[in-house]
Amino acid sequence: MLYALSTCGHCRRTRELLNELGVSYDYLYVDQLSREEMDTVLREVEKFNPRGSFPTIVINGSHTIIGAREDEIREALA
Repeated sequence: MLYALSTCGHCRRTRELLNELGVSYDYLYVDQLSREEMDTVLREVEKFNPRGSFPTIVINGSHTIIGAREDEIREALA
């Protein structure tokens, strides 16, 4: 799961990398949600990333990668 912002360049590059790697993933542009939905999703993101920064990637519900860390993403998905 990729939690991202639609205006975030790091988020865009992370999506491009996941697409390049042929990874199946879900994503959510948090800034495009209603205020109520956004509050709920931000609480969910903060469980994995207390800073609530983007992009936040959650792999199989247990491994979290914060930021556009290409090497770490490639290693986690290898």
